[in-house]
Amino acid sequence: MTLQISFSVFAFIFGAVVGSFLNVCICRLPANESVVSPPSHCPHCQYPIRWFDNIPIVSYLLLGGKCRGCQAKISLQYPLVELLNGLVCLALFISFGPTLDFCVFFLFCSALVVITFIDLEHQIIPDEISLPGIVIGFLCSFVLNGLGWLNSLLGILLGGGSLLLVAYCYQRLTGKEGMGGGDIKLLAMMGAFLGWKSIPFIIFASSLVGSVVGVTLMLIQKKDSKLAIPFGPYLAFGALLYIFFGPRLIDWYLKLGGLQG
Repeated sequence: MTLQISFSVFAFIFGAVVGSFLNVCICRLPANESVVSPPSHCPHCQYPIRWFDNIPIVSYLLLGGKCRGCQAKISLQYPLVELLNGLVCLALFISFGPTLDFCVFFLFCSALVVITFIDLEHQIIPDEISLPGIVIGFLCSFVLNGLGWLNSLLGILLGGGSLLLVAYCYQRLTGKEGMGGGDIKLLAMMGAFLGWKSIPFIIFASSLVGSVVGVTLMLIQKKDSKLAIPFGPYLAFGALLYIFFGPRLIDWYLKLGGLQG
């Protein structure tokens, strides 16, 4: 029991440390900057961040959310990403243990964290993540339990193809672009990692949550249906939901349908 707790704590810390690097990706990828060089620094005064000021979550609290050099406010995004990635890593470790599946899904979920925050701020999904992600997901299908390369390939085709069809039909009917190419490539990446059976679940879950949040925001901001809402975060939520609960929810639904029939 004590060993399990120790491993769980380590999993959270490891996820938070990786989350610190994800913050770099979130800030630099939209600006087409290197995520390696230069080292981390304050965006306001260029003050180089020392190692003791770069401890995930802890440093933010000790510094009071301000830069040590110029006292400018540090975005809440930084500790939030670190906390979120730490919790995701912990949840994956509890679900899969120290396995290869855990490593693959942690890589996948970390990519979703980066995509979510970039899409929320800039309304773009960087090809630097989604396109390599499709290839990596397909390659990982050869080692993931219960996936298989054919399942992954069908996931890529169904994931990318379904949203491509929706985008085409919407544009033909309205003359406007309603679904970005980034969302199409993102869902293809999800299909690569999770297989074709995940796609209907992800689309349904993300559409449901997106509709509720979208309508709520429109009512609060008193704007019409032209309000631009990034769909990537909802797809990411649907994918996370599938990883932890998807197969069980699908089985429950099928059994419920059988009883009613």
